[in-house]
Amino acid sequence: TIQMHLKRYYMKNYIDPAGFDTTEKSFDRCYAGTIGRQFAEGFITGDAITAGNIYLQVVAETAFTNTLFVAMPSEAAANGDYLLPTVFLSVQADESRHISNGYATLLMALADPDNQLLLERDLQYAFWNNHALVDAAIGTFVEYGTKDRRKERDSYAQMWRRWIYDDYYRSYLMPLEKYGLKIHHEDIEEAWNRIANKGYVHKTAQFFATGWFANFWRIDPLTEEDFEWFEFKYPGWYNEYGKWWEHYAKLSKPNGHKPIAFEDVGYVYPHRCWTCLVPCMIREDTIMDTVDGQVRTYCSKTCHWTDKEVFRPTYQGRPTPAMGKLVGKREWETCYHGWELTDVMKDQGFVRPDGKTLIPQPHVIFDDKYMWTLDHLKGIEFQSPNVLLNQMTPEQRDAWLVEYKKGFTIK
Repeated sequence: TIQMHLKRYYMKNYIDPAGFDTTEKSFDRCYAGTIGRQFAEGFITGDAITAGNIYLQVVAETAFTNTLFVAMPSEAAANGDYLLPTVFLSVQADESRHISNGYATLLMALADPDNQLLLERDLQYAFWNNHALVDAAIGTFVEYGTKDRRKERDSYAQMWRRWIYDDYYRSYLMPLEKYGLKIHHEDIEEAWNRIANKGYVHKTAQFFATGWFANFWRIDPLTEEDFEWFEFKYPGWYNEYGKWWEHYAKLSKPNGHKPIAFEDVGYVYPHRCWTCLVPCMIREDTIMDTVDGQVRTYCSKTCHWTDKEVFRPTYQGRPTPAMGKLVGKREWETCYHGWELTDVMKDQGFVRPDGKTLIPQPHVIFDDKYMWTLDHLKGIEFQSPNVLLNQMTPEQRDAWLVEYKKGFTIK
C-alpha cells in the first residue's frame, strides 16, 4: 500500500507523470517488465516450499533484498529523492521477519531426509533465477539510473560482492552444508563472474535502452561524467560499450532516423532466455535446444536445466505435479511478431492522451519538438528472434548459433 502511495505521489508531482499513471496496466506489457513478472511469478510457481519458502524467503528476501531495498534507496537519496528511502527501508525492516521465518521453515524441511533432493533442486533453481532477474533489473537501475558519480561510491559489483557473496553465500548458505544440504558453489561463482567480468549489468542496460520504445519510462543518454565513472569502476568499459552509448545519444532526438534498435550501429538484437526471459547477452554462453517440440535458447546451463528438468511433472523419479511447465508465449517479442511498430505501441497503451506522442522517450528533454511520436515509427515491422529461429532448418540454426556466440562489433 505504501509503495502504491509513493507512485501516486510521483504521478501527481513529477514534471512528466506519463507512465506512472499506467504502471499497473503497463508492467506486464513492456519488454523489460516481462522480466520482472517472471521474478514475481517465482513466488507462486511450484509447491509451498519451492515458491514461498526457498524462492521467496530463503533466496529473494535473504539474499537479494539488500540490493533492492538498501542499494536503490541509497541511490535515490543521493539523487535528491528522500521519499523512496522512507518507503523502501520500511519494507526492508519487514524482510527481517520473513528471513527468520524462511530459515526456520528450511530447517524444519531438512529434518526429513526425503526432502533433501527437492530442497537442493529448489535452492539451485531459485538462486540462479533470482540472480538472473534481480541483478539484471536492479543492477541497471542502480548503475545507469543515477547521476551520483562520486568515485568513492560502490559499484553494483562491489555491493554484490559484499551483500550476496560474502554475507549470503559465505555466511548463510555454506553453513547449511553441515546439515547435509548440497550447495552448488559453481553457480554462485559463475554469477559473480557474470557480474564482475562478463558485463552482465552493462549488457542489460544496453538491451533496455535498445528497446526504449517498448517500455513505459524514459531512458536518457549517458554523459562524459558517466563514461568516466564507468571506466573508473570497470576498466575497459568504454572499449566495449562507449561507442554504442554515443550512438544512442546521437539517435535520441528524432531527426529522420529510426529508433536505435532499427538502425545499423553494429548491435545485434539478442534472443531471449526461455527460462528467465533475460536475453542471452553473454553470447558465448548461449545454449540452444529443442524442448517440448520447440527450439528454445537459454542464457546459461542452469536456465537450460531449469526448463528441461526442474519444471516437469517428475524430478529424478520423484513426482512433482505442482511444478508445471514453462509454456505459452513467454517472450514479449513473440507476442508482436509481424506487427507494425505503431500498432505495437497502441496495443501496449504507450501513447499519450494526444493520440500520437509516445510515453517512452530516449531522453529526458521536456520540449515537444524532441518528442517521438507514432509518425516516427511508421513502416517499421517488428519480428521475434525465436519465431525466426524456429522457421530455420536445423543446419541454418546450427550456423546461426556459431555466429551468435561470436558476438558483434559496434561501428
